[in-house]
Amino acid sequence: MEKRKDQKKKRSKLWWAVVIGSSVIGVLILSVIAYMYSVYRDVQNTVDMEVHEEVENIDTEKTKEKVENQEPLNILLLGVDEREGDSGRSDALMVLSLNPANDAMQLVSIPRDTRTELVGRGTQDKINHAYAFGGVDMSINTVENFLDVELDYFVRMNMEGLTDMVDAIGGITVNNQLDWVDKGYYKQGYHYEEGEIELNGPKTMGYVRMRYQDPNGDFGRTQRQRQVIKAVIDKGASFNSVGKINEMLDVVGQNVVTNMEFKDMRDLFMNYRKTRNNFTSYMMQGNGTRIDGTYYLLVGDDEVEKVHKMIEKTES
Repeated sequence: MEKRKDQKKKRSKLWWAVVIGSSVIGVLILSVIAYMYSVYRDVQNTVDMEVHEEVENIDTEKTKEKVENQEPLNILLLGVDEREGDSGRSDALMVLSLNPANDAMQLVSIPRDTRTELVGRGTQDKINHAYAFGGVDMSINTVENFLDVELDYFVRMNMEGLTDMVDAIGGITVNNQLDWVDKGYYKQGYHYEEGEIELNGPKTMGYVRMRYQDPNGDFGRTQRQRQVIKAVIDKGASFNSVGKINEMLDVVGQNVVTNMEFKDMRDLFMNYRKTRNNFTSYMMQGNGTRIDGTYYLLVGDDEVEKVHKMIEKTES
């Protein structure tokens, strides 16, 4: 009889243990779901309320159809150097092409000193001056005219915000091709050793700013810019960065403007995320010269046609 009572007590304790354990697991699951929903809402609000900005020169509805049909896309990346009392210039100018059919991503840099027609102004000038004279709209028109391509999105980021973004994701790793000590932008004496190095925010800014100690000048600098962009994309897209989403959102909200809505970003993530699997980059080539005392990079028609075909190939 006593044995039977003991067995009933044991079964009762076991049952309560299962109930309590299940309740705890249930609460944890609900907490995770609630956290994910709050993050989702935070991201959506940040993008749609603080980051999103329409432009006249991109057909938004046409772009949405492309995304829905998972067609190739071209995105203009503008790294803008804006200071108080100055409209700013595009310090970095790149076209990012995504092709989900081939899981391919291509990043083409346009040197900022490239001489071309500024569409809407009707003058020949440095391509980075398009932003100073006409903002994002003139930059879009000028790049489309220069390369004879269609742009679907733009992303403009204040270069100063790059420091905060790298810190927000916990730093990045790059393969440095040149041993040098920073004597320029930050003048902190940072030593950039040749090989694989870790960069925090301030060291990243010095890394992408330097050009005078580089025998390749602006060509070397844009190569480092492309390295950093890829490293930020890879690190930001990793699972380990999920816990840093709030810090990343703060940086984005303060420093980034794009014509993408939250839904567009979500669709890109779902349907174009594998394009990171095959990443290539290229820097447009040209010859430096002085015209009326001002330095320009003259890019020949053959080089322009070459890059046009590179982008078309990514689109095919």
